[in-house]
Amino acid sequence: MRTYLDFEKPVAELEAKLEELRALSTSGDSVSIGDEVGKIEVKAAQALQELYANLSPWQKTQVARHPQRPHFSDYVAQLITDFTPLAGDRKFGDDDALLGGFGRFRGESICVIGHEKGSTTEARIKHNFGMARPEGYRKAVRLMELADRFGVPVLSLVDTAGAYPGIDAEARGQAEAIARSTEACLNLGVPNVAVIIGEGGSGGAIAIATANHVIMLEHAIYSVISPEGAASILWRDTTKAQEAATNMKITAQDLEGLGIVDKIVPEPPGGGHRHAESTMQTVGIAVTEAFEALRDLPPDEIRTRRQQKFLAIGRNL
Repeated sequence: MRTYLDFEKPVAELEAKLEELRALSTSGDSVSIGDEVGKIEVKAAQALQELYANLSPWQKTQVARHPQRPHFSDYVAQLITDFTPLAGDRKFGDDDALLGGFGRFRGESICVIGHEKGSTTEARIKHNFGMARPEGYRKAVRLMELADRFGVPVLSLVDTAGAYPGIDAEARGQAEAIARSTEACLNLGVPNVAVIIGEGGSGGAIAIATANHVIMLEHAIYSVISPEGAASILWRDTTKAQEAATNMKITAQDLEGLGIVDKIVPEPPGGGHRHAESTMQTVGIAVTEAFEALRDLPPDEIRTRRQQKFLAIGRNL
């Protein structure tokens, strides 16, 4: 069953009416209402397109967090063949919020790392809503070092509100683990591409998104802190999250203009969750193009370009 966001109420009403008419048309007890169904279909599609053409930063935040949006496991199933997950950081344990392994993308070997939020209540609890602990980032480092050793490019799929802020995570060195993972990204001699598929929150995102090429979905968000967190700090009032989202420049369009994001992948009207398969295929095309541009570069050139890319952000801002 489709889940509607608050601002989608006009579309929800039209589509509910559409479903009622379709049910009547198949019951055999009413006159033909095909013409009316067609008119409402057009009206609903137009309303959806107009709505999503003018989303505010806060509305984009809601879309990025939509529970039916494709997650890491969906992208792996759609784009990666022969995927073999690897578990554990070889120091403490495994983390289900940050997954990774090796497989084939377009017939070539690839290392895939990403946050998994889960699609059901049980899965969300298991994956800790995509908020990784230190062992998750240390697992990412292990996978990246393994990929670098064997010359396998790295693809990161980012979708997290941020690293887990719990006492147990802090006790096991959360900040250090994030820093080491970011360092591992920067030191890779193989190409790495990051895709912000939903939320890109704080150091929990940058730990695996310090890549040669950063791609972002049209309605994804990428920020140093959540709008609610920023509102709590700046105004001590979480109800000002909408104002914070507008001022923080967290949308793909803002970030492309600032040179933080290299490419925006368009989403269908209604967001990636309405047409998940086509959205993931479009992401696959963008990833292919990004890796192709880096294919023949030597390791030192790959490292230098990546480092200069992130240094330039600080200089330009």
